[in-house]
Formats: sequence, structure tokens, C-alpha cells
Amino acid sequence: MEHRHLGNSGLKTSEIIYGNWLTHGSQIEADAATACVRAALDAGISTFDTADVYANTAAETVLGAALAGERRESLEILTKVYWPTGPAGHNDCGLSRKHIMESINGSLRRLQTDYVDVYQAHRFDTETPLEETMQAFADVVRSGKALYIGVSEWTADQIRQGQELARQLGFQLISNQPQYSMLWRVIDDEVVPTSRELGVSQIVWSPMAQGVLTGKYVPGQSAPEGSRATHPQTKDMISRWMEDDILTAVQRLHPVAEAAGLSMATLAVAWVLQNDNVAGAIVGASRPEQLADSVAATGVRLDEATMAAVDEALGAVVVRDPGMTAQLAPKTRPC
Repeated sequence: MEHRHLGNSGLKTSEIIYGNWLTHGSQIEADAATACVRAALDAGISTFDTADVYANTAAETVLGAALAGERRESLEILTKVYWPTGPAGHNDCGLSRKHIMESINGSLRRLQTDYVDVYQAHRFDTETPLEETMQAFADVVRSGKALYIGVSEWTADQIRQGQELARQLGFQLISNQPQYSMLWRVIDDEVVPTSRELGVSQIVWSPMAQGVLTGKYVPGQSAPEGSRATHPQTKDMISRWMEDDILTAVQRLHPVAEAAGLSMATLAVAWVLQNDNVAGAIVGASRPEQLADSVAATGVRLDEATMAAVDEALGAVVVRDPGMTAQLAPKTRPC
């Protein structure tokens, strides 16, 4: 497993990051989740990403139990704050000082650790002054409850504003966690250049576009039983990629992957890691064996011909509009 620096910091994370958004605490039992975490550790993954909102805090609990007994100093544990937790009361979401301070304590308790390596703002809070949010994060760092601060799905302007305030307060933002894949490249034109300038890395989620880039969904055919496209909790999220023109374009990637000597899944993860502003790709699993193709992407370097062949295969189905980050962001707090 190769490791990369996270932003303009001394912290290194594994190129492949294990995330438990769609599995732990909801889709699979705790024993199966623990088996997946063990497989991740055995494969050399040292970085684990979660959030308090995943399965309404249950995902953090499962991850904490699965990592119990591991040498804490050998791990990088990341979690997030913003979305509603608990009963979703009027202060149970957002980036107010109250919610941040209460949430970090809850996350540490569930994760069975004294600190997290990176504490991330899961979205931008339009209802809290940014100064209040950044001051709260500064205090979380000074208290030793988080070593670093990151954000998720912030626009280029929001990252710039946040970084300026963070530096005034004596810390820095080191990461942003956006969606990024061969099919979804909305960060390329604005977020990535701004992040490079400010010393912020990307930790990207959905590098396989909810599994579509594995090629298992064939145009004109029903989705495989048990896949994300048939599961009640995930079928809506994957629906944007299930159009026949997109699935047809993805099928054109098979010879590209074959020529590179890679599986479709490995090609997809390796593709995002070609971006020098990407520190790691978040992958998940409901079965331990699913991690093999993802882990195989570490250290892979795709040549220019392969990168060009990917672009030619996907053509016009790629989403590139940088305005999509703001368009999809919550306009008000979701509680």
C-alpha cells in the first residue's frame, strides 16, 4: 500500500481509504463489517473514513469496535459533522459551535478513541457564521480531540474563505472530500486548482460511481439482484448513472481496462489516483473479497494513451460542470 501526504501537512494517509457509508450499521451485520475491516487492515489500508450521520451514528460504533485492539498510532481515523443525528432536533445538525462540540464528543465515544486524525465539515452550513465554525474547529484541535480539520463538498470559494479564517486562528484545512470519478469531474476546473494553491488535498468518494464503473450494469438488462441498483437504500443514489447512454459508454471501457491489464474496478480507482491533488480514494465493501480490486489500484500509474482512451470511451456522458457542487449543496440546515 502506498501513502500520500494529506494537503500541506505532515500527515500521510493510505491511497486506498476504507469508508463505511453504505454498509456498517445498516446493510450488513456487525460480524461481516468487522471482517471487511480486518481485510482492509490485512491489505495495508491504514485510513478509515466514517461520519456521525452514517446509520444515525451506528456506523461509527461498528467501526470503533472493529478497530479496537489495533495500535492507534498506526491508523488514521476520519469522521465528519453536519448532517442530522439523534432525533434531528433543531440543534442536531449544522456547524454551530454547540453541534460541533457535542458531536466530536459523541464521535470519540463511539469510535473508542481519544482523538480523530481528521475532523471534517460534512457540508457548508449556510446558517452559521463561518467565523463561529472555524473558531469551534480551532478549539477542537487545541483540545487534542482532532489533529487536523477537513471539509467535504465545499466550493472553491468556500474552501478559500475557510482556509483564510483557519490560518488566522492558527490551524489549516488540509482536505476536501468530494465525489469524483471518470463520470463525475465537477471539481477539476475550480476546486482542484484552488485546493492546490491553498495546500488542500482531495479525499474522493464514489470513485466507481456507485459501482457503475465496474461494468456490471448492462444497458437494456435488469440490474443484478442484490446490487446497489436494486437495494432500497441505494437505488435512488445510483439512478443518475443507470441511463442507457451512460451504461453503453461504460461498456466501452472494457477493452481499455483489458489493454491496461486491470479489472474495470481497478481502472476506475486508479484513474482518480492519477490526479496529483487526490490523496486517497474511499472504497467500501459488504464482503471482504470486494476489496481486492480496489486495493490493486495502489501504485498503478496509467499512461497517457490509457487516459485518452478513457476520455474517448466516455465522451459526452462525463459531468464536468463546476457549478454542480453548489447546486447539490443544502441551502438550509436539514433539521
